[in-house]
Amino acid sequence: MKKTIFSGIQPSGRLNVGNYIGAISQWVEMQKEYDCIFSVVDYHAITVKQDPEELRKRIIEVTKIYLAAGIDPKKSIIFQQSAVPAHTELAWIFNCYGAYIADLNKMTQFKDKAGKDREAVSVGLYDYPVLMAADILMYDTDIVPVGEDQKQHVELARDIARRFNNEFGNIFKVPEAVVRQEGARIMSLLEPTKKMSKSDANQNNCVGLLDDIEIAKKKIMRAVTDTEANIAYDPIKRPGISNLLTIYSVISNKPISDLVKDYQGKGYGDFKKDLAEVVAKFLSDFQKKYNSFSDQEVMVILESGRKKVEKMANGKMEKVRRAIGVR
Repeated sequence: MKKTIFSGIQPSGRLNVGNYIGAISQWVEMQKEYDCIFSVVDYHAITVKQDPEELRKRIIEVTKIYLAAGIDPKKSIIFQQSAVPAHTELAWIFNCYGAYIADLNKMTQFKDKAGKDREAVSVGLYDYPVLMAADILMYDTDIVPVGEDQKQHVELARDIARRFNNEFGNIFKVPEAVVRQEGARIMSLLEPTKKMSKSDANQNNCVGLLDDIEIAKKKIMRAVTDTEANIAYDPIKRPGISNLLTIYSVISNKPISDLVKDYQGKGYGDFKKDLAEVVAKFLSDFQKKYNSFSDQEVMVILESGRKKVEKMANGKMEKVRRAIGVR
């Protein structure tokens, strides 16, 4: 029997090559070995205020990006989180059984996103790791492919599953986090000590998957490298060029060691020019696939996915409701 994978991306901001390399490209490969469930996690997106019209567009956009990347709805389930109310119901139950204030106080993502004025942010931003635990545990997930920054949230899901099972019996499977080793954390083009973010106010920090090709090339040419003259890979001492080498390696499917050899004796100008062309070719092919899907096709795929996961979710929730005594 195949193991089950669950993962998802928020429909907020513009998805970029960092999201593709760190998460989505990994999912495509996993379809070969696993039963995959991929969600557009729109209820996570509203932990910060969203424009309703923009959010509706982003939900369609993220789904098309999944499809363009190679997520196959015949092999994997793609669905919209908010279309399955069981997710929020289970999150509430976890708030009462299994999740503790002490857990949430440790969450570094909340500290980063809330900034200094933590008392003024929404409860949802504070509590969203519990909803993420509900997303994961609902489907007897075995493996959760995540970026390094989300690993802590999977650990919380594991803790909640164990605590719930200890109290009520074997209801939930305890999942494992899988973090891609190479390319797990693509960094900002202009601030290579900071992660490339789809919600960055300065979009020159990232190459969006739907960026105009010429604009994307200019972003690569302006990317920060280092003061050293040679092309070398050292993420600690030389984060700028190392980040660009990682992007080049994953998109071109060439080992970093080979790229370093290829550019011995050459300067950053030659390297970035070639990388810009590689990125341009990748984006051109990707956007052609993206534009081949209509909004109507996307809605049909999301509805089909909803029907499939709802059966699973309803079965799990009946077990949970009986276990806690409300049925």
